[in-house]
Amino acid sequence: MSNPVLVCALRRINAFKVLADALKRLTQCREKLSKSGSQLQTVMAMTPEVTFRQAILFFTETDFVTEMMATFSNYYPRTRILLTQICLLYLVGESQRCHAESLFTYLQTGAQILCTVLLIKPGAWSRSFARILRKLDLEKFSVVGMKHINLEPDTALGLLSSEVKQDPAVLEAHCTYLTSGTALVLCLQRPNAVKKLIDLLGPEDPKLAQALDPFLWRAQYGISTVQNGFYGSKSYQIAVRDMKLFFPEGLCCTECQTLEEEEV
Repeated sequence: MSNPVLVCALRRINAFKVLADALKRLTQCREKLSKSGSQLQTVMAMTPEVTFRQAILFFTETDFVTEMMATFSNYYPRTRILLTQICLLYLVGESQRCHAESLFTYLQTGAQILCTVLLIKPGAWSRSFARILRKLDLEKFSVVGMKHINLEPDTALGLLSSEVKQDPAVLEAHCTYLTSGTALVLCLQRPNAVKKLIDLLGPEDPKLAQALDPFLWRAQYGISTVQNGFYGSKSYQIAVRDMKLFFPEGLCCTECQTLEEEEV
């Protein structure tokens, strides 16, 4: 090969889809790159199995350091790039202690079991609790924490997005509804729990959820953007915060021992 090859080991949540989407956008720009004289080619591993086979060809355990990506900016535009995903979504929400462990082991052992928080808003859980529990079971979630709670205004405010907080009238409507009655808080556990729950809930607006997929939970149980049925932790860091907030006494699962080691 006349030109050098840059092999990149990438990791992030939902790595395959995000990288594939990025490469599609890059492909759309290829004509412009060609006119400027660049000969950029990209290849990616499409499955965890292929990723593992490619990784052991190019890397050893000592190659995987958090600073490795910092050197990539020094390469010229003409460099051909081979993008190889190493950690995939198996490492969603890993704690800092995992950095010293084998990344190849994570590829072999599969997805890490994580926890997330589902809050069923006032009114929604009392009408549909049995059906919601059934749906959770079908999606392979385990309930490892459950409690009824009357949200305080400050707690309700902490659950709302920055977009909601920008409009005082909308903010007041959300806070008034969340504190209007008893909510049911569940701590749920399964592989890739945070993203799976967010995918099931769908958009905050039930009408948009209905247009996308009538089987999304907010499409089925939501009434409006305020009374949309559910709150779900949007990231693992937020899930850790929510678990500490709603379940300070702990959870009924041995797999969640790492929660004590997490930093919000």
